[in-house]
Amino acid sequence: MIYLVRHAHADWSPDEQRPLSAKGREDALRVAELLATYSISVIYSSPYARARQTVEPLAARLSLPIIEHHDLRERQLSGEPVDDFLSTVKTLWENPTFAFPGGESNVEAQKRGAAVIQTLTEKHANEQIIIATHGNLLALMLQHFNPSLDFTFWQNMTLPDAYGLKLSTLHEYTIERFWKEKI
Repeated sequence: MIYLVRHAHADWSPDEQRPLSAKGREDALRVAELLATYSISVIYSSPYARARQTVEPLAARLSLPIIEHHDLRERQLSGEPVDDFLSTVKTLWENPTFAFPGGESNVEAQKRGAAVIQTLTEKHANEQIIIATHGNLLALMLQHFNPSLDFTFWQNMTLPDAYGLKLSTLHEYTIERFWKEKI
């Protein structure tokens, strides 16, 4: 089983290394409470602080290191700051092969995320692993297995969020949402 964790709340700034907010740190403790009961053997994270900080309490509780994986970084929307984040993301979901200058298309980001899942699944066969990443990439990773997941799915994700992905074969899978607003 792969547990995919979307990072907790961070106050917005253009700095990709922005830390979790006070609410985000509180929710990171709840992520640890939720997932510590599973037999997790390894924790991977985006190199961005907000993703790593979301799983730090879990790693401490399980006495596991956090392994940063560059390909778990958030998808690059554009080479320049975008004026309207929501509209930009919607455009990319509606046109999966389109990319703004300096950015990644949904297809490119999804390919990157799916490759991480494949590599880590092979490396950790029969183990339960955590992947801490970002909402857009996480939604695209899940969409790789379930093409019906779309912009609305992404839009309805919470900060944080957690999903279990169990692969039987490449075409047989189950996706289960683990995050609950209140535990």
